[in-house]
Amino acid sequence: MNAPAPAAHLLPEVHQREVPAALIGALKARFGERCSTALAVREQHGRDESAFTNVPPPSAVVFAESTQDVADTVKLASDHNTPVIPFGVGSSLEGHLLAVQGGISVDVSRMNRVLAVTPEDLTVTVQPGVTRKQLNEEIKSTGLFFPIDPGADASLGGMSATRASGTNAVRYGTMRENVLGLEVVTASGEVIRTGTRAKKSSAGYDLTRLFVGSEGTLGVMTEITLRLYPLPEAISAAICSFPSIEAAVRTTIQIIQMGIPIARVELIDANTVRMVNTHSRLSLREEPMLLMEFHGSPAGVKEQAEAVQEIAGEHGGKAFEWAVTPEERTRLWTARHNAYFAAIQSKPGCRAISTDTCVPISRLADCLLDSVTEADASGLPYFLVGHVGDGNFHFGYLIDPARPHEYAKAEELNHALVHRALALGGTCTGEHGVGIHKMGFLLDEAGAGAVDMMRSIKLALDPKNIMNPGKIFSL
Repeated sequence: MNAPAPAAHLLPEVHQREVPAALIGALKARFGERCSTALAVREQHGRDESAFTNVPPPSAVVFAESTQDVADTVKLASDHNTPVIPFGVGSSLEGHLLAVQGGISVDVSRMNRVLAVTPEDLTVTVQPGVTRKQLNEEIKSTGLFFPIDPGADASLGGMSATRASGTNAVRYGTMRENVLGLEVVTASGEVIRTGTRAKKSSAGYDLTRLFVGSEGTLGVMTEITLRLYPLPEAISAAICSFPSIEAAVRTTIQIIQMGIPIARVELIDANTVRMVNTHSRLSLREEPMLLMEFHGSPAGVKEQAEAVQEIAGEHGGKAFEWAVTPEERTRLWTARHNAYFAAIQSKPGCRAISTDTCVPISRLADCLLDSVTEADASGLPYFLVGHVGDGNFHFGYLIDPARPHEYAKAEELNHALVHRALALGGTCTGEHGVGIHKMGFLLDEAGAGAVDMMRSIKLALDPKNIMNPGKIFSL
């Protein structure tokens, strides 16, 4: 296995390319105050939610407000052989935003307009800075919604770039299935379009899928066309506590294998419930818990819920609590959505080393239970949450950045977990992306031949290696 070293040394050797003063001058002439070289602004755009803290910030930040702004920035950067790093809201977890080779950060958060809603076709076109919550707020009057929910209120550009998924993926799929078309600024500053609003196409290479998940290494997305879904006639949510993680996982496996069309099924371990209770002043039972949601007609939701309750009961599930109003459902889901921040606040000054493995549902228990045993034995505090309906789960090992041995222990646990997942037919990243943190694991998972092919695609589309360089794989 090509395991990464302890996290303090995970970064590829940082080669900060010199950013010419002429480029900064040209950007300031073009954008005025929308090109900032202030240290505070640059530092804000030089970090994300990963554990990496020792990378210099970008040399400048351009606040783009249109496709033309992005194209002009990329053209100028290309002329000066300078990296370009797209920035949405900064919620990525794998070092995607870090300027490991220096360069210019292109902030697209001001490109936040919903451009076209076509309810008859169940599609919407947005700019990349639109966040998922903003989109659903703006389209709620149409009776439609966008279901992909990674937890954070991430930008749709960032979600597309990392091929995000989240709590609803077990029923609605990931960004891969829900992005129909794109407008992209390429490495030369050219603007291209991929895909259409049609539900399917056999026209040439599937460039949309190539850019979705490319993590900003092939181009900058400036428009995204997405699938929408009718709001369910009825929604019911429930939480259920279990005597053990194994009981909760076995329940999940049986639900999926029986074909019950559950919309969400999330696992939270007892550690995480305890942290959330403290953080959000809740009084949930401090035991492993499943949070579930059912979508459909009133009769269908009732039938699904009854079937799931019966399965849970067979595995010792108890303390079912149901919610049907939006307010009640929000209260129940607070535990899941606040888990990351509750964990971070449980150990002041800590950072979280996050895992992101995903395995076939039949091997979920094998992978998860052995990993829990290792984490318990390590002595590191951790939290565990999972979109277990599709075999994806996350450990968050809480480490003190000033203690290298904690970094090393967390990476040792992460390495063992990824090794286990790959051996079971799984992947090193179900939704966070590769970024910097999982570059070694990508080679283990895909093999040298496949990674060489990815490099060939990268160099063909970005011969100067200016689009978010140093991510996914090294050149």
